[in-house]
Amino acid sequence: MVSTKLWNECLKTLERELSGQDFNVWIRPLQALEDTQTLRLLAPNRFVMDYVKQNYAEQINALLMRLRPSGTPQLTLQVGNSRVSVNSSPATAVSKSSLLNHAVTSQAIPVAQETFTTHLNAKLLFSHFVSGNSNRIALSAAKQVAQEQGIYNPLFIYGGVGLGKTHLIHAVGNQILQKQPQSRVLYVPSERFVSEMVKALHEKKMNEFKRHYRSVDTLLIDDVQFFMNKAQSQEELFHTFNYLFDNQKQIIFTSDRPPQNLQGIEERLKSRFSCGLAVAVEQPDLETRVAILHSKAQIAQTRLPEEVAYFMAQHIQSNVRELEGALHRIIATARFTNSPITLTSAQETLKDLINQTQSHLITLAAIQKIVADYFRVPVSTMRSRQRSRQIARPRQIAMSLAKELTQHSLPEIGDAFGGRDHSTVLYSYRTVAKLKTADSQVQRDYSHLLERLTH
Repeated sequence: MVSTKLWNECLKTLERELSGQDFNVWIRPLQALEDTQTLRLLAPNRFVMDYVKQNYAEQINALLMRLRPSGTPQLTLQVGNSRVSVNSSPATAVSKSSLLNHAVTSQAIPVAQETFTTHLNAKLLFSHFVSGNSNRIALSAAKQVAQEQGIYNPLFIYGGVGLGKTHLIHAVGNQILQKQPQSRVLYVPSERFVSEMVKALHEKKMNEFKRHYRSVDTLLIDDVQFFMNKAQSQEELFHTFNYLFDNQKQIIFTSDRPPQNLQGIEERLKSRFSCGLAVAVEQPDLETRVAILHSKAQIAQTRLPEEVAYFMAQHIQSNVRELEGALHRIIATARFTNSPITLTSAQETLKDLINQTQSHLITLAAIQKIVADYFRVPVSTMRSRQRSRQIARPRQIAMSLAKELTQHSLPEIGDAFGGRDHSTVLYSYRTVAKLKTADSQVQRDYSHLLERLTH
């Protein structure tokens, strides 16, 4: 085998062509073995191998032909590891090099016999998590970590309230325990970590506190924004992180914002949050909200008519938690009254919630203005006949948002966008739906606009 020069050239191009999250989740973990006839890519697990084969093999082959037009090597994909030492795997190598220009000594704390509680919610499983464009990267990364601890360390999942971050880290912990029942997996909200540390300081039991947190195999810390402006708690988290990381233990954090936006958190901690993989969970789109409602209804062994699911998904857009709360209310009302769930009964049950939503009624004009401002084009272009890409794409996104967020019919939406036919509105909606899957930038733009319009 010779050097991986050809694969390194491919990596430079792929990093430019793919979104940062797609590159870091799927391409960076691959290891390459080359000779004059073959480029063999080794994936850390079958999940990554199958995804790369399905989504990126054609693109990589095209790159090989472009970079090596004569004597293009044959591309093969398999599960494996070209390195003997875990310390030199791509994810940990990058992380350790960024871990950072500070000299840190982690003192071992002897493990004592104790009753260990995971604090995991056994009901929060991957099988109960509804996947959509808004969370597919985070879900994929979480599944990979559950399958192979250390591949992304730490994994940092961020997003707004009630979007599924806590569900994901519980699902990781539950799957690890299913495969490795003796593994020490600990879930802890940041607030509990802080309160337990304060109690340990007061009772002079810091050794016991350190031993508890440093004896785990996987540490799941929820809502790390709670550490902001708590210097002593950050100090202890910093040393706990270093101890676990140096001993190749998996760490997962969640937050309501990305690491770089955590004001009041020390830079040395933010750099550790960022040294693995940070992935976002966005607001779910209409179809995902409908799928979530059907999934929750199925778990509750309740039949939810399609028109009721769409009614709820259209009117409750802020987060999954509120959507689930509304569903529980509808189910409870149906059981108390011993009557089936219908659109009429749902409207009556949720009328106070819907009235609150109506107070923030989203108009077609508001959608046009916010989309135009976001893409820095005149509002008049939303209604113009111009078809340049610079104008057409924002207009398509605006029409898609109008269909998702308002009760207007397709002809009414078309009329507001310069007298366009209803089929044009439907085409725009379907086009944007495909783009959200294929293009992460479109997905981010759509999610930002959705959040801006619904808050």
